[in-house]
Amino acid sequence: MASGDSKVYRASTTAPVNIAVVKYWGKRDSKLNLPTNSSLSVTLSQSDLRTLTTASCSASYATSPETSSDSLLLNGKPEDVTGARTQACFRELRRRRAALEAADSSLPKLSTFPLRLVSENNFPTAAGLASSAAGFAALVRAVADLYELPDSPAELSLIARQGSGSACRSLFGGYVAWREGKAEDGSDSMADQVAEAAHWPDMRALVLVASAAKKGVSSTSGMQQTVATSGLFKERIATVVPQNMARMEKAIQERDFEAFAEVTMRDSNSFHATCADTYPPIFYMNDVSRAAVRAVEAINAKAGRTVAAYTFDAGPNAVVYYLEKDSEPVVGTFNHVLGEVEGWKKEVLAGLKPTMSLDEGVAALLKSGISRVIMTGVGEGPQKTEEHLL
Repeated sequence: MASGDSKVYRASTTAPVNIAVVKYWGKRDSKLNLPTNSSLSVTLSQSDLRTLTTASCSASYATSPETSSDSLLLNGKPEDVTGARTQACFRELRRRRAALEAADSSLPKLSTFPLRLVSENNFPTAAGLASSAAGFAALVRAVADLYELPDSPAELSLIARQGSGSACRSLFGGYVAWREGKAEDGSDSMADQVAEAAHWPDMRALVLVASAAKKGVSSTSGMQQTVATSGLFKERIATVVPQNMARMEKAIQERDFEAFAEVTMRDSNSFHATCADTYPPIFYMNDVSRAAVRAVEAINAKAGRTVAAYTFDAGPNAVVYYLEKDSEPVVGTFNHVLGEVEGWKKEVLAGLKPTMSLDEGVAALLKSGISRVIMTGVGEGPQKTEEHLL
């Protein structure tokens, strides 16, 4: 790299997807992205689902019209960075870098240079997985590394939250809570790690990707409608979620899968019930989603104990949590029906037999409606990398 003004500074990071087991739904402040309730998620392994982002800046960028303003290339396509959420992240990161530069005049004035970001997902963005969570977490972590900010993951989660609410949870690995906070300025609405991945490493997730069509009602407008019109929602944030948070944290600390599974399924049901109670109603789950629920219930009934737990975000995809030791009843049964779709890991399937056959109607719905599976497990938070996209 050339010296002086033309030097290009860069940093790269990967960030994970997380899937909530106690859901975030509803904002008390949409400008600051402050939630109406706390939430809790499992961070998924980056070998299966991750965003890689390279952040770079240079004084030389300002001299060319193509690079004179901030830019983001996602999976090879230019993304709009002028939106309020992305701008809020850039502004806060720059403010923190500028404070370092003010305190030490020898530092290069990176806060004044245009930013160029290049980002790639190793999973289909349209699959309806929480790509914005991994995306904003990677963006914030990469720019923070570029700017050499001393901020902790918890402090950075305050910034990522302004980009995408659930992104604040992707700044940690393992089992992560996003505390709703009480302060009006959002200064206490941040993420913290409930337990490391290594505390309960045998947690697995099987993602059943249903129709990858764009959803009818976006999460943002769906939340606003629910907050405004659902009576059930008020009960959810007053009692249901606080109880679920307490029970879920205890289940994770004690590695109690039956309790983890019950709270996961009940909370998913509660969230979708408030969507149905919205006026007019919102339906994210479809017939294929409901077939996945029936399949999990049948697997648990046959096992005589709870070995699988379903959860659904704002879309039709089923995420089924299970422990590695229960791969046979869970993975074996789904693979028996969905063996033709892509995504199965041969090394996990080796020697697994289906322990039961699903009801014909349930099996037929799954066969016709699941386009791929993703097999993964609990994983780590963002990782610095020397793999640069720029």
